[in-house]
Amino acid sequence: MRQSAVIIAALFVATTAVLAAEIPLDQRRSDSEFMSADTRAMQNDDTANPGMLAVLDGEALWHAKAGATNKSCADCHGDAETSMKGVAARYPEFLPALNRPLDLEERINLSRVADQKAAALPFESKDLLALTVYIARQSRGMPVAVEETAQSKPFVEAGRALFERRQGQLDLSCAQCHNDNWGKRLAGNLIPQAQPTGYPIYRLEWQEVGSLQRRLRNCMGAMRAEAYDYGAPELVKLEFFLMWRARGMAMETPAVRP
Repeated sequence: MRQSAVIIAALFVATTAVLAAEIPLDQRRSDSEFMSADTRAMQNDDTANPGMLAVLDGEALWHAKAGATNKSCADCHGDAETSMKGVAARYPEFLPALNRPLDLEERINLSRVADQKAAALPFESKDLLALTVYIARQSRGMPVAVEETAQSKPFVEAGRALFERRQGQLDLSCAQCHNDNWGKRLAGNLIPQAQPTGYPIYRLEWQEVGSLQRRLRNCMGAMRAEAYDYGAPELVKLEFFLMWRARGMAMETPAVRP
């Protein structure tokens, strides 16, 4: 880890005064394009993709009754292949009643509490990840459709500011890696663009499915910065900006990453 920090610092020492430039829409690339052919093949084959195990768990939870109402998600929403098609592609979504955006995990918990009268599922718990990946799976292949409206724009811009802000002991920003230096190599690995089109993802390093918030927290740790708590407004704003940044790109959930 210490050696990686030195390499990162050396790579970006020449960019300390440069403002990161946005990636042109026609140059955006899925992070799967920066993986090995074997990992891409694993992702694209449902019989080999380990994230599909979480999808199956999520399907079971979709039909499981819960809470004081003793109702399942399916009791209200029916067949997820139809009712949830395209839903994940537009999250995080601005919710006027709360005057803020919610990511998909928060929306699931909101429905559990309000509609099923059940306890919210903990962030990064197996059940919440399974439900999220199952719902997101229904949007695979559809374009990301996060909207920037007059109400939501301040949150998108706040997420952009967080993405471009230097932080941590290494004094780096997310944008320095993923906007300015994508396609280059860091410690032998290609730097991707950090397009969030496949979350929740199965990461080989984790040996399990994880959320976008988990990945963001990992990156903050790599920059020697203090990571925000799960569910923190800052992480949702970052998610909102990243999904807006990926607008029009195809959803890949459950993606597989190294």
